[in-house]
Amino acid sequence: MATANKEEILRSSGFGHRIGFGTRPAMLVVDMQVGFTDPEKSPLAGNLDSQIGAVRELLPIVRRGRWPVIFTTTGYDAHGQADAGLWARKAPSLRLLKRGSDLVDLDPRLSVQPGDLVITKQYASAFFATNLASTLTALAVDTLLVTGCTTSGCVRASVVDAVSHGFRPIIVVEGVGDRAKEPHDASLFDIDNKYGDVAPLAEISGYLASLAANDRPAP
Repeated sequence: MATANKEEILRSSGFGHRIGFGTRPAMLVVDMQVGFTDPEKSPLAGNLDSQIGAVRELLPIVRRGRWPVIFTTTGYDAHGQADAGLWARKAPSLRLLKRGSDLVDLDPRLSVQPGDLVITKQYASAFFATNLASTLTALAVDTLLVTGCTTSGCVRASVVDAVSHGFRPIIVVEGVGDRAKEPHDASLFDIDNKYGDVAPLAEISGYLASLAANDRPAP
C-alpha cells in the first residue's frame, strides 16, 4: 500500500482551504532590519536581497492605495537586556540586537515614509506585547499582507497570531525568507495549510489593483 504524501494527508484531514482576501488591507514587514539582512554585520543575518526586492516592489503599490504599512524590528535594552527574557537564553545571539545600534535599524533599502508605523518588539510575534492588533482594528483592517524574516520564526509566529486575532494573513511568497531553505519551505507549507494563504506577488498586486479600481482605500 502506497504511503500518502504530506499534501494528501493534510487535505484528507480538512486542511488547506483558502481564507481569501478581504477589502481592507495593510502591509506588514517583519524584522527586515540590518541585524537580519546584512551578513557582514551580524551572525543572525542571511542573504535576503531578493526578498527585499519584492518588498520594495510591493511598498509603492500599497502606499499609492493609502493602505497602512507597518514595519517591525526586534531590539533589546542596551544595558541589562532583561527584556530579552528566556528567548535570549535559547538564542543568545539575540543579545546583539541592542536598541540604538544599527543592527536594530531597518534595512536602508526599505525607506520608512511619513505615516508608516514602526514597532520595536522583543519576541517573535509582531502582535505579542505590542499595539499592532489594536492599531489594525482601529484602522478597520481585515487583511494583512505579510513579508519579512524569518519565515520559520517571526513571520510564522506573526501569521499564527494574525489569524488568532481575526485578520486574514496573506503571505507574499517572494517577500519572505529564512537562513536555510528547509525551514523556509516547511514553514510556508505549514502556514498555507493551517493559518493563512501563501500567494505570489503578482496575485497580490492584482488584488490591490482591483481594490484601487473599486475605490476602496483604507480610511
